[in-house]
Amino acid sequence: MGRYLIPFLIAAIIYVTSGSIDASANEEPSKEDTMQQRMAYYVHFGDLLVPWYYLAAIDQYERNIQSVRSDIPKREGIIAIQFSEEDWAGPLNPTDKDTSPFHINYFGGMGMDGNGDGIASPDDDDDILFTMASHLSRYDLDEEGFKLALWEYYKNEKVVNQITTIAALYKHFNTIDLDAHVFPLPVQHHYSYKGTWGANRGWGGRRSHEGTDLFAGYGTPVVSASYGIVEVMGWNDFGGWRIGIRDNHNSYHYYAHLGYYNKELKVGDVVEPGMMIGVVGSSGYGKEGTSGKFPPHLHYGIYKFDGRTEWAFDPYPSLQQWERQTKSKKD
Repeated sequence: MGRYLIPFLIAAIIYVTSGSIDASANEEPSKEDTMQQRMAYYVHFGDLLVPWYYLAAIDQYERNIQSVRSDIPKREGIIAIQFSEEDWAGPLNPTDKDTSPFHINYFGGMGMDGNGDGIASPDDDDDILFTMASHLSRYDLDEEGFKLALWEYYKNEKVVNQITTIAALYKHFNTIDLDAHVFPLPVQHHYSYKGTWGANRGWGGRRSHEGTDLFAGYGTPVVSASYGIVEVMGWNDFGGWRIGIRDNHNSYHYYAHLGYYNKELKVGDVVEPGMMIGVVGSSGYGKEGTSGKFPPHLHYGIYKFDGRTEWAFDPYPSLQQWERQTKSKKD
């Protein structure tokens, strides 16, 4: 069952016995309360139809893109998943906002009644999650079946890969609480860094710096700043020996100029904050094996996938925050 899931199952029991979750309380719910409410939904509908972590991964992906896309409205409620009017009501339905399960089914819509009130409403968390769970349940429940179900709905390979990554993380850790971060270098070691975002770089053509350089001695351990799955390992002419790790927030963490990797690490492995992934070096700026063209340092970058494109943003503020948090835990 797993130690992480027990409090969420208690919340699920409350959900089942009360009939629904009240998300309209006067007081702003805490992060823990919100996660328990979400988990209660995932477990309830997951137990009925599909693995809970499939539903949780889709919901988290939708929440991720809503937080960075101005063209997508943020859905109100515990669940972030939202369907287009055409998908919900059916492409040939003359009533765009139809909530009749019979009419929706007749016109080939996806919308379903998830709580037995006779209404299929895209504003109802029960109906939303039951509809998505029903869509997934039409396919095999293994990873390939899940990918096929995602492809049929999103029609985007990068989206499929991102959601599959989130699902794998939730399954591995048996929780959706994977927001913790740490500083990517041990804070007890000597290091220095400053904001270098956008600085000019000349090697390989004129370009700007998409990250932060953290200077430290050769062999200083480099640790994963987040939970995630190793997506890329190998040589890059610019970054030298580098590792790319994708997390559950659609973020790709890029660690470059390494001296060498953690020998036990490989593509596809799951990592968590503080796990050693390599050491500081000065590799890069040339063909494979090139080293020593600059002082040893870690180049750290973060790239965000918004459902369409992947773009870099300045990691310096996050590094400062994680450094403070990591140091406070050491004290």
